[in-house]
Amino acid sequence: MDEQYIYVRDLRELARVPENGILSQTIQSDERTKVVLFGFAPGQELSAHAAPYPATLAFLQGEATLRLGSDEREVVEGTFVYMTPHLEHGIHAKTGVVMLLTMIKG
Repeated sequence: MDEQYIYVRDLRELARVPENGILSQTIQSDERTKVVLFGFAPGQELSAHAAPYPATLAFLQGEATLRLGSDEREVVEGTFVYMTPHLEHGIHAKTGVVMLLTMIKG
């Protein structure tokens, strides 16, 4: 990565919630981390899956149900989640949702 930093004044201005489906925008990616901004249309679902890296989720807008292992949690604007590697997780957007995912690769 040539840049020494990436500056986004307000992620909410960059985020886009599609009318249908899920939109993802990679904000940053290198050998150690990857940061992705997601927009979920109301009713959209990302089925349960697992990743080999620890990760964080920060919800910037909307309401959703989040599956974390065998638990279900309700999320709202301002919710933060840390997930260990290989934790099965999924999301169901109740409203338009904007979420920031950070994967910590190494």
